[in-house]
Amino acid sequence: MNDSTSTTTESTTATAAATAATSSTASAAAAGGDGPGVSRRRLLGAAGAAGLALGGAAGAAAHAAAAGDAPIALATVGSTAERFHAAAAGGHQAGITTPLQSRGHLMAFDLTAGDASASRRKAAALMRRWSVAAALLMAGKPAGSGDTGVALDAGPSSLTITFGFGRTFFDRTGLTARCPAELDPLPPFSSDRLDNRRSDGDLWVQIGANDSLVAFHALRAIQKDAGDAARVRWQMSGFNRSPGATAQPMTARNLMGQVDGTRNPKPSDQDFSRRIFVPAGGTPAWMAGGSYAVVRRIRMLLDDWERLSLTQQERVIGRRKSDGAPLTGGGESTELALDKTGPDGKLVIPDNAHARISAPEQNGGAAMLRRPFSFHDGITADGTPDAGLLFVCWQADPLKGFVPVQRKLDRGDALSPFVRHEASGLFAVPGAPGEGEYVGQRLLEA
Repeated sequence: MNDSTSTTTESTTATAAATAATSSTASAAAAGGDGPGVSRRRLLGAAGAAGLALGGAAGAAAHAAAAGDAPIALATVGSTAERFHAAAAGGHQAGITTPLQSRGHLMAFDLTAGDASASRRKAAALMRRWSVAAALLMAGKPAGSGDTGVALDAGPSSLTITFGFGRTFFDRTGLTARCPAELDPLPPFSSDRLDNRRSDGDLWVQIGANDSLVAFHALRAIQKDAGDAARVRWQMSGFNRSPGATAQPMTARNLMGQVDGTRNPKPSDQDFSRRIFVPAGGTPAWMAGGSYAVVRRIRMLLDDWERLSLTQQERVIGRRKSDGAPLTGGGESTELALDKTGPDGKLVIPDNAHARISAPEQNGGAAMLRRPFSFHDGITADGTPDAGLLFVCWQADPLKGFVPVQRKLDRGDALSPFVRHEASGLFAVPGAPGEGEYVGQRLLEA
C-alpha cells in the first residue's frame, strides 16, 4: 500500500471506451448455418462495430442469444482484447502493464508428487495446455471441447492470464541450477502474520478481466486443465472499480477510501523498463522480458481505521482523502514538499506518514509497479470485515524494489497499526511466449 509504488491509474482509453458502452445492433444479417442456441462463430462477426482498444488481438461482437436473431454488437468493454503471444522478441506477458481490470483471481498450484524428471515432463505438458487455453480465452473464444459455456455471451473483456514460477518449482523439477537469485526468500517483517497455507506455491496464475463471468470462466478453465499434474494450493479473488464508472479517468481508491495510485511508475518513464523488466541479455536468459511479482494479502483493519477522524486519516497517509493531493498543497500529481512546516513549526507531512516513508526519494529511488485488487471475504467471527488488498507488485529485482521499501515501512509507518500482512509469495514471471511457444518453454526445454 505504499505511495511510491501505487496502483496504475485507470487509462483514458479504457475509461472513455467503457463510458460509451451501449450495445448497438449490427447491420449484418445473422450468419447462415448456425444451429439452435448460442453460436461462438457469430462472436467474431461484427468486430468493427466497437473497435479494439487494447493489444491488437482478435476483436468480437456479440452473437444472437437465440437462433434467427440478428447479431448484436458488443459494448466496448466486452470487445477489448489483450495479446497473449509476444508481438516481438522480449515482449512481456499481459496483466502487468494492462490497465486495471474490474475483476481478478489469483491462484497458486503445487505440482503433484513424483520424481524430478517426471515432474518436469508434467510441468511442460501443463504449461503447454495452459498456454493454448489462455490464448483462446483472451481472444474471446471457448477454451476447448470441454468449455463450460459460462462466458458465451461476452467478448474478451480485456481478459489477461499471467503465469509465474515459485522457488519450490525449481526444486521439484530438478531445475535448481536455473533458479534466479531474485527468487531468494523475502526477509521476515515485523508486521507479518503469514498463513503458510495461503502463501508461496510452485506455480502462480493471475487472471484479470472487466467482466466477472469472463474472469470466472478463465479461472475454471485453468483449474480444470491442471488435471492430475498440479493441485490448487490457494486461491484469492478481488475487484477494482469498473472502467467507465467515473465521469473522467481517475486514480483508483482502496477500501480505506484513499486515492491509491498516484506515484506508480509509468511506461512513459525513461527508466520504466529497467526497473520493471528483465532485459534481453540479462540473467537467467529464460527470464528476458519477464518480471518478478511479489504477492501479499493485506488485511485492512477497517473498523479501527474508520474510528479515526478525517484529519487523523489524512495525517496517517500524508495526503488529502478528497483528491489524493499532498497535505502540503497542489493537486494529486504535485510533488511532496517533505520539508514544509506549518505555523506550529511541525512538518505538514508527519515524519511517519505513509506517503513520506514510501516515497522513492526516501528509499534510494526504489520503485515497483503496483497492480493490486481489493478483496472482501465476508465477516469474521468477531464481527469485523475480512477485507483489504491483494497486493501485487512488479519489478526487475525484488531486492531493489519491494524489499527496501517494505523494510522502511516496517520500521515506523503510521499506517502499520491498521493493516496486517496475512499471506505472501514471490514468483518469476517470464516474458510472453512467441507464436507456437508456451510460457516457460525456454526454461523447461533449454
